[in-house]
Amino acid sequence: MHHDDFKFEPVPGLPEALPEGEHILWQGRPDSLRLAKDAWKLNWVLGYFIVLAVWRVGVSSTAYPLNEAMGHGIPFLIAGLLACGILYTIAVVQARSTIYTLTNKRVAMRIGAALTMTLNLPYVQIRNAELMMHRSGKGTIAFELLGDTRLSYLMTWPHTRPWRFAHTQPALRSIPDAKRVAAIFAETAEARVAEPQITRIAPTADPIAAE
Repeated sequence: MHHDDFKFEPVPGLPEALPEGEHILWQGRPDSLRLAKDAWKLNWVLGYFIVLAVWRVGVSSTAYPLNEAMGHGIPFLIAGLLACGILYTIAVVQARSTIYTLTNKRVAMRIGAALTMTLNLPYVQIRNAELMMHRSGKGTIAFELLGDTRLSYLMTWPHTRPWRFAHTQPALRSIPDAKRVAAIFAETAEARVAEPQITRIAPTADPIAAE
């Protein structure tokens, strides 16, 4: 299911050259700002510090003139901007170190900024996929895996569906043009799963010739 990437990538985003008969249909990575909002809750963090600043101004206004009281809220706004800057920087690093790939046989996810790994998810091991869209067209495609396939939530976050700890669902997080990517996945996965599997059986001796 995964491969540690400590060697040169022959194909960007993949630890090994594609085998015969497999080809890339799409490659992409998360949008940094959308990832910061989705995974790191950038808007909530900024909103929290704005509420603190308003609260501080309100408290100070009972004892100081309004102009002076407003100045007491500035440190909270500065702290909020610094926190958001840190979170956005982390999201940028994560996005730049990530490459998502759809081939005609699998979903491949090269993830991890410090410890890089590649998740290989054959279509035949995916039970279901769910698309979560934003009005901007960016979105997340989460994959529900079949059987006893288990992934570590902590090792794969933020490239997972949030709050699915027991049964981690790997996800293409915050990707642009998510609807088109989901359509590519759906069409290819359906064709791959419906493809007949041929089992090789060892030849047996001809009963007539053996007599």
